[in-house]
Parts: sequence; C-alpha cells; structure tokens
Amino acid sequence: MGAADRRCAVAVSAATGVDDLHRPGTPGFARLNGAMVLAGLAAFGMLYAAQPVLPQLGEDFGVGAGAASLTVSATTGALALAVLPAAWVGRRWGRGPTMRWGLVASVLLTALVAVAPGFASLVVLRVLTGLALALVVGVAMGHVGSEVHPAGLGSAMGLYVAGNSLGGVLGRLVTAGVSDLGSWRWGVGALALGAALATAAFWRLLPVSVEPAAGSGPRGDGAEADRVPWLALVALLSVPFWLMGGFVAVYNYLGFRLSEPPFDLPPALLGLVFLAYLAGTVASAAAGRAADQWGRPRVLVVAVLVMATGLAMTVPDRLVLVIVGLVVLTAGFFAAHAVASGWAPVVAGPAAVRASAAYVMAYYAGSSVFGLWVGAAWTGAGWDGVAVSVGLLVALAGVAVGVVTLAGGRRLAPVVASRHAQERDVR
Repeated sequence: MGAADRRCAVAVSAATGVDDLHRPGTPGFARLNGAMVLAGLAAFGMLYAAQPVLPQLGEDFGVGAGAASLTVSATTGALALAVLPAAWVGRRWGRGPTMRWGLVASVLLTALVAVAPGFASLVVLRVLTGLALALVVGVAMGHVGSEVHPAGLGSAMGLYVAGNSLGGVLGRLVTAGVSDLGSWRWGVGALALGAALATAAFWRLLPVSVEPAAGSGPRGDGAEADRVPWLALVALLSVPFWLMGGFVAVYNYLGFRLSEPPFDLPPALLGLVFLAYLAGTVASAAAGRAADQWGRPRVLVVAVLVMATGLAMTVPDRLVLVIVGLVVLTAGFFAAHAVASGWAPVVAGPAAVRASAAYVMAYYAGSSVFGLWVGAAWTGAGWDGVAVSVGLLVALAGVAVGVVTLAGGRRLAPVVASRHAQERDVR
C-alpha cells in the first residue's frame, strides 16, 4: 500500500487510532466487507428499480421516454441533495445505525412504489426513496475509509464498489424478469422482498464500529483547509459528475432503443442486457488493486479511455456490437469510479470525510442532471444523439483527470510533509 492511502487513513481516522482499524485477514475486516457488499446489493438494486421497466412505465401511465426516466432521475437527484445532510446524520447517530435504518426505510418505500396509484405518486415515492438511500450511500464510503486499516483500504473500497455494481445488475434482472411474467408492479415488489432479505443480513453482519462516539471526531482548522489542493479536488470531484451522468443516460435510453426496431427485444431479454454490470463488478475490484500497484492517475486514464471505446462500439445497429460495447463501457466506468472514489479522500487530506460526501453528491447529481438532459438528445436524434452527448461527458472527465493529476502532483507535497511523523506510525 502506497503512502497516499496511508495519508487517507490518517486523515479520516485520526480520532480512532490506526491500530484499532480492521486489517486484512481479520474477522472484522471480512465481516465489514461482507456487510458493505450486502448494503451495495440492497441499495443499488432499489436505487435503479425503475430503470429496466421504463418502457412499461411509459406505456402504463401514458408518458414519454423523458418523463418515464424521471422515475430514475428524481431518485438520484434527491439522493444527491441529501448526501451532505445524511453525512451529518451519520456523524450524530453513528454511521452503522444510520445505514441500517436507511435501508429499512428504503425497503418500505420501494414496496409502496409497487402499488403506486398514479405517475405523480410514483415519482414522489421515488424521491422519498432517494432521500432514504442517502442515509446509506451518503455514509458508506466514509464508513469504509474510517474503519479499514490502510493496508486494506484499496481492496475494501473496490469490494464496496463491486457490491454496488452487483446490486445494480441483480436488481435489474429481478425487476425485468418478474415484470415479464406479470407486470412492472410485481417486478418492483419482488425486488423489495430481495432487498429486505439483504438488509436483514447486513443488520446482523455489520461489525461494531471503531469510530469515536457519535458527534465527536476531528475538526479541521483553517490552516488545514489552506493545505487542501482545492483545484485538484474540485477537478477530481467533477469526474463522477461527468461519468455517472453519461453512464446512467446510456442505460436509461438503451432500453428504449432495444425495444424498438430493428431489435424489438421483449422485457425479459432487455433485463439480460444488465448482465453487463457484472463486468463492472470484476473491473472495480481489479482497478482498486491496480491503482495500488501502478498509481491512480494511470489506471484512471485507462478506465476513461475504455469507457469511451465501449460507447463508440454501441453506435452501429448490430446487437452483438451493442452488447459488447455496453460490457466494455460498464467495465471502464466502474473501474474509473473505484479509483476516483478512493482518490478523493487522499487528495482532500484533512478534508477527507467531507470530500467523500461531496464525491457521492457529485456522482448522483450527474446521474440526475444528465439522465434527463440526454433524453432531449434521444428524442431529437436517437441513439446517435445519445452517443455524441455521452461522448462529450466522457471527454470532459478526461480533461478533469489531467487537471487533478497536474494540480494534485504539485500541491500534495505540503500535506505529505506536515503529516510525515503520523505516517511513520502507520507504516
């Protein structure tokens, strides 16, 4: 593990003590990783519950593709707005209890979505679901960063992101498969049941936190804030904004594309398309390890290029190319997400915990904003319009990676020097 990860652990766990953190190979480390994977399974299954059935929702309620996609964008938008308040709740109540009750509330709201009487009530319930899920997603990355010893931080964050992608694919498969046998309501109801089981397992498996007492913890002073490389941090936080916006837009409108000529796929087969998420499960875990070995800038640049390549492959009207391109795009996106999410608290230094919350907020803000905005491109120019729009977002992310690499490389030295004595203890 490099010095950067050691700096991150020192920053986010100064009040706890490195010796108290969960180390690789210990029972606590295994239980924490297992619990966080379960949290990702449940949370991300519910977050995108409506995505695989958007064409059915549009038909059932008599709304167009852009309006139907609001059932996804409204949820992610509410989550983005609630991330910072959720982080505050986590500090006051404790991150473990916050995540537990956030999952319980999300399960209940998702069950209510399945019986929503109209489109307006459906959107309201999805907004409330986003607010509840913020209590999970908004504190999960900070929880991993504060509980795990630097020796296992990269792999633990990669496993958490892998759980997110696995939850995304399983949730979509359940919803799409069951809805094809009955209706979208049965599909969402089945997903709520599966999320309830994962929540029960998470509740039991999550180990007692090593965090300090609720409401306490380190507070950075003005001098620490002055040492944060703000240009690099802002550039890095823009990466998930651009990439997540493009990624969600691809999955939002791909279902409409594949349900129309020349593809005409039924809902069950459309659901199988989301198996591409499994590539993200593998790529995120691998990217975390690769970043430890080769450095985050290199791995992040490669991941962005891979995502761009996959997007280009989806343009021709050939189903094989579309599917392969989707797999490549998904692998690139989750690899980039795994690296960037672990890099943000490192760049932030003394503002590490707040940077993790800001990262999540930017991530879901991009999903909400561009999930809707790219809908205009789909309506006006079809998939070519989607591809051009998402390509622009990926290019902006690439520019941001260059900025954070150059600015961060120059500005991190003072932070390293100021914490040199602390890092010797970690080593």
